[in-house]
Amino acid sequence: MSSMTEPAAHRPNGRLLAVSDLHAGIADNRPIVEGLRPSSDEDWLIVAGDVAERADEVASALELLAGRFAHVVWTPGNHELWTVDRDPVRLRGLARYEHLVQVCRELGVTTPEDPYPLWQGADGPVAVAPVFLLYDYTFRVPGAETKEESLARAHEAGVVCTDEYLLHPDPYLSRDDWCRARVALTQQRLAAHDPDIPLVIAGHWPLLREPTSVMWYPEFAQWCGTELTADWHRRFRVAAVVYGHLHIPRTTWHDGVRFEEVSIGYPREWRKRGHPRGLLRQILPYDGRQPADAEGDGS
Repeated sequence: MSSMTEPAAHRPNGRLLAVSDLHAGIADNRPIVEGLRPSSDEDWLIVAGDVAERADEVASALELLAGRFAHVVWTPGNHELWTVDRDPVRLRGLARYEHLVQVCRELGVTTPEDPYPLWQGADGPVAVAPVFLLYDYTFRVPGAETKEESLARAHEAGVVCTDEYLLHPDPYLSRDDWCRARVALTQQRLAAHDPDIPLVIAGHWPLLREPTSVMWYPEFAQWCGTELTADWHRRFRVAAVVYGHLHIPRTTWHDGVRFEEVSIGYPREWRKRGHPRGLLRQILPYDGRQPADAEGDGS
């Protein structure tokens, strides 16, 4: 894929905001999407996946946001990659992802295939790195030694991700093969990045297994990431990590690095818990204080 022109860094009077799991195709979530607005003309927005399932709904939501924010950065979640019966776009796997990348480029939205845009803060530039990584079933059910055993135990528990039926890996043989290819490509790009410029890594799936430990159904963790990225927040100069997918909005700290889960989630979830951190999470500027709900690993 060819790269779009890198957006210019903006003046240091806006915010870098983030959100994920908008699920704009759900009627009760549409007013939330329509209500997302910047507080200044300089605000940027990271959209960390699961915008919607139909390609036209993804495009419509991103077009709305791109028209409001100074710049929008997107990375896909699993729902964008589903091939559902009600979607006129019948593309599968890599071809579907490439279609969505082209849609974003037409809207001026940065994707994982583009140069990392520089958000200019008071302390200098920060590169926003959208990453598309998937998962490789290495966040296995405790005690399971193989992918097959872990999947079998999930099926026995009745906890099976819809990806198994709707997220096709074509032309890769499996989703884990696609994941490993994406991890290798992304790791090369991050390693080539200027180490003097800190990174905000933004992806749909968490880089670490630790955030999945609070899920009600531990069997679901195997669809939530890969052990291959467990040291990225230490290996690279990372200012913050943004992710979604878990539908557990919170802030955690790992090895001194801030991780922000920024999902909206399904109506049944946000009606129960509300939006205690707001609809849009401020990633930068960061004032150095841990919010009341922050959790960490003690490091």
